[in-house]
Amino acid sequence: MVKFVVNKKLNQHQDQKEVDQKHQEIQNNKEEWVLMLEEVLDMWFSRGDGFYVDGTFGRGGHSRALLEKLDAHGRLAGIDRDPQAVAAGEQLASEDGRFQIVASRFDCLPDVVDQVGRPIDGLLLDLGVSSPQLDDAGRGFSFLRDGPLDMRMDPTQGESVAQWLARADEQDIANVLYRYGDERKSRRIARRICEERKEQPITRTLQLADLIESAIGRGEPGKHPATRSFQALRIHINGELDALTQVLEQSLETLAIGGRLAIISFHSLEDRIVKLFIRDHSGRAPKGRGGLPLGDEMPQRLEPIGKAIRASKAELKVNVRSRSAVLRVAEKVA
Repeated sequence: MVKFVVNKKLNQHQDQKEVDQKHQEIQNNKEEWVLMLEEVLDMWFSRGDGFYVDGTFGRGGHSRALLEKLDAHGRLAGIDRDPQAVAAGEQLASEDGRFQIVASRFDCLPDVVDQVGRPIDGLLLDLGVSSPQLDDAGRGFSFLRDGPLDMRMDPTQGESVAQWLARADEQDIANVLYRYGDERKSRRIARRICEERKEQPITRTLQLADLIESAIGRGEPGKHPATRSFQALRIHINGELDALTQVLEQSLETLAIGGRLAIISFHSLEDRIVKLFIRDHSGRAPKGRGGLPLGDEMPQRLEPIGKAIRASKAELKVNVRSRSAVLRVAEKVA
């Protein structure tokens, strides 16, 4: 059972003028660039009185922008397991009673829908690590800043990357780096990690980054040699692909008819999972000779909305993180 953290409820008699005033306050308080904001709102929002879920609340950039478009009857739930993000959500909930924050992984949609009592009109997922998480050396996500080798989305749950690397065998480390990071030199890196931990514990981000560079060299120009490995370790330690698979299946049962699923991914493996899920549930699964399905044919539940969307050239100039972002959208039709 998920737990909503709500500090203030919207007065039922609050009129649209008060809502508009809140919109302006939100606009004035924006602190950071919000990824693909216009593209997301165009696809995510459909009705002012709808119920929406921001499954990766972060610091609330997309949520705050959506609240500007909702009327007094609209509702928005934000989900995040990062304690700092939850704190930001609590603050927003205290400012705007149409919003609620849920402290959880995003694969908790059935509980959210049960508690709110209505299906979802729009679900947004902005996958991966957020800019505030990368910028905080203490969280251990960045190979450019020295900090504890943690990488947990929720530092109070599970084991850190440092703890996992201390106990994992060489083959498991290599498999994680290859599967989740597409790191072709995964075995060399895993071997070097196991050699190093015999001499001293691997507990710092720069320690691991330097170790990886010593194992495989500088690599591609303009790309740090530890990029793929750090990504793979983060995905593994947080169970990110499992959560993604679960939430996609949950969306089929929790979205309203006409409700939309909008997902931004940064990693080819994540994007492939999303792409194939939409394809398989939209009656577009591949067929063999004679038009016969290659596997079990599923009934159409989704309709893709346009093609995959990438960040505009204008955004790329001011937000380098958006260079690998891919937005895919589908609408529930049955």
